[in-house]
Amino acid sequence: MPVAVDPDNAALTSLLGGLPTGAQGVLTVDRMHAWLTQHTDEYVVVLGPHLALSETVAVCEALRTTRPTLSVVLVREELDATTLASAMKAGARDVVAVDDLVALEAAVDRAYQLHLALRGPSGAAHVGRVVTVFSPKGGVGKTTMAVNLALALTDQGARKVCLVDLDLGFGDVAITMQLFPTHSIEQAVGAEDTLDVAMLDGLLTRHQESLMVLAAPAHPDVRERVTAALVTRVLRTLRETFDYIVIDTAPAFDEQTLTALDETDECVIVATLDVPTLKNVKVALETLEMLDIARGHRHLLLNRADDAVGIGPDKVEAILGMGVAAQVESSIDIAAATNAGTPILLENPAHQSSTAIRDLATRLAGETVAAPRSAVDPDEGVEQAATEKPARRFRIRR
Repeated sequence: MPVAVDPDNAALTSLLGGLPTGAQGVLTVDRMHAWLTQHTDEYVVVLGPHLALSETVAVCEALRTTRPTLSVVLVREELDATTLASAMKAGARDVVAVDDLVALEAAVDRAYQLHLALRGPSGAAHVGRVVTVFSPKGGVGKTTMAVNLALALTDQGARKVCLVDLDLGFGDVAITMQLFPTHSIEQAVGAEDTLDVAMLDGLLTRHQESLMVLAAPAHPDVRERVTAALVTRVLRTLRETFDYIVIDTAPAFDEQTLTALDETDECVIVATLDVPTLKNVKVALETLEMLDIARGHRHLLLNRADDAVGIGPDKVEAILGMGVAAQVESSIDIAAATNAGTPILLENPAHQSSTAIRDLATRLAGETVAAPRSAVDPDEGVEQAATEKPARRFRIRR
């Protein structure tokens, strides 16, 4: 899928409107290089008008030798002789005017045709991974953790991530991120058999940090019309174009949540250090085990993890029978950042909670991090959990 680069978010959004469905947008050339490292089958880079000409020329020259099958298209305010000569000399495939989306579409299509001619048709279909954030009890900070985890997984645009708000009655993802979506999953109701990538792309809302959001309905009465079959179709369609799909679920084993869990590759269970929550989490884990959901791919995230309350991580591990994958301590900074509409991962990347969430994202992405403490079986580390093939999962029959 194409990647567009421009430091101006409004200009970047405009560029994406002229690119094929599923295109990615990043704000800096550095994040473009990170994207290309993750996506070796990329066929075109579109450099926006707010990048300096010297920077775009440097990118063209570098990619001409390191990625000869990758085309570079420049979008410029003015198409003067100097710009055209510099671009062509550096190896750009095309240069188009900033307001000419038709020319941009044509340039990208030519790049795709050249890619096919040089490398042949693409291989296996893209299959993204589903990460479900779940807790059987409300008020534990599940949405805050889901939002920040999704942002961490984007790696500032190096990965394409969609955050799905599946708390269909009272979802808070959009308001937490200060987004005002014009569409939500409600507009997909009834499309269980017809929903495709292009239709679903029109329902997503873009956050400026290269994160796409599928919002929950504005009114809770829609919840009953979102069927299990629609949830399955949405998630499987998102897998086709996104690297990761993060799901914020309702705090209950309702039909939609069970369907999402059935599609899950990694399950993050959020708990706090209080007896009622731990009791509910214990029952939830037993339920997940009984339904054979995400076995070997469950990760316990302790939120507001302060030893002063009298229950420490060691006791939690003993009660729940699983190790703690991440701990986020109580902090007024998290609440303040959430209330300001800027998640803590963006507001303060160096904050302890930001570091803990990034480490968890790294583990979920299968990269090497320090192994979490485990009171269950110290020999079963992160590597085993990442490579163990999940067993056949429970599926809802209607």
